[in-house]
Amino acid sequence: MKEPAVDINVRIAERVSELRAAKELSLDVLATKSGVSRSMISLIERGESSPTAVILEKLAAGLNVTIASLFEPPAAESPPSPVARHAQQPVWKDPASGYVRRSISPAGISQPMQLVEIQFPAGKRVAFDAPTREVTIHQQIWVLEGSIHITVGKVEHQLRAGDCLAMQLAQPTIFHNPTKQPARYAVVVASELQGRKR
Repeated sequence: MKEPAVDINVRIAERVSELRAAKELSLDVLATKSGVSRSMISLIERGESSPTAVILEKLAAGLNVTIASLFEPPAAESPPSPVARHAQQPVWKDPASGYVRRSISPAGISQPMQLVEIQFPAGKRVAFDAPTREVTIHQQIWVLEGSIHITVGKVEHQLRAGDCLAMQLAQPTIFHNPTKQPARYAVVVASELQGRKR
C-alpha cells in the first residue's frame, strides 16, 4: 500500500527542515551549498512543492546526507523499530521521470547502509550532477528485472537482471532505461566521512 503523495511530501518537508536546523544552516546558506534556490527550499519545507529526484539529490548533498535520508520520518522520542513493514515503507514517485522509489530499510536505525528499491519506467532518463559532499557515498545497484544503463562519469554500464554495479557518487551519473519494459533494481547505499575508514 503506497503512502498518499501528500504524506510523502510532508515527510520530505519535515526532514529537510529538521536536518537544516540540526546543521544550523539558514535558507540562504543551504541554497548556496546545494544549488537549489532559497524560494524552492522554502516551498519544499512547507510541503507546497513536489521536488524532483535531481533537486532532492542536490539538497541531500547540501545537507551532507544521502538522498535516502530525506525520506526518513522525523526523529522520534521512542526507540526505532528494527523492522520496516512493507505497508509502512515510504514510497515516492519522481514527478519528472515517473520512477518510483521505495525506502526499504527501517528508519532511525544507526547502521552504515540503507536499502532502496527502484522501479524505473521504460524509455526514461534521469541525470544527476556530482555535488560536493563531506561524506563519500557508496552504492551497489542490483538489477532484479529488466535492464538499465548507468553512465558514471564517461563510462556506461549496461546492466541486465542479475547484474550488480558498485559505484561512488563522485561523478555525474545518468540512469537510462532505453527499452520498452520497466526495470526494477535494488540499491544499497552506504556513506563514510572522507578521510576516515569504516
